[in-house]
Amino acid sequence: MSTIRPVDPATATGKAKTLLDQVQSSFGVTPNMMKVMAHAPAALGGYLGLAGALGGGVLDRKLREQVALAVAGVNACTYCASAHTAIGAQMGLSPEEAKANLLGNSADPKVKAALVFARAVVAKRGRLDARDIEVVRAAGYSDAAIVELIAHVALNIFTNYFNLAVATEVDFPVVDLSKLAA
Repeated sequence: MSTIRPVDPATATGKAKTLLDQVQSSFGVTPNMMKVMAHAPAALGGYLGLAGALGGGVLDRKLREQVALAVAGVNACTYCASAHTAIGAQMGLSPEEAKANLLGNSADPKVKAALVFARAVVAKRGRLDARDIEVVRAAGYSDAAIVELIAHVALNIFTNYFNLAVATEVDFPVVDLSKLAA
């Protein structure tokens, strides 16, 4: 159970209601993470703003989900692993590929390079060396894509840490991260 109770969209007021209505309208559902974030409309608005801005970038939606999975895997965030596995499935991501992505792997070498890079950003706390950039660039990623990969890592670290900190109740089919190494 979440240590901060979700805001009920039916009784929300002000900016929280506006944002939760926007989420419901855009996604057709209001995930628990966003209901809990609604206690601080600035945080929810910031999350939605950055996610929306990055949605218009050069990385396609499927790769963005795969990066989210890789970051959730390294941070052991069950909420985000579960959410992005479900969202990825809607885009045709197989359960096997989602599991591989959680471990920073992929059957596609270009995707794998992006996921290895994303996990390096997390593991090295942003302190990449020139080789990290060279490898992802050699895999075919432009400077714009590399910048966006870093931005997606940062966005997903925020949601991972948020959900871990407040123990957000998972409202997606649960992915058991303890079975990943098996």
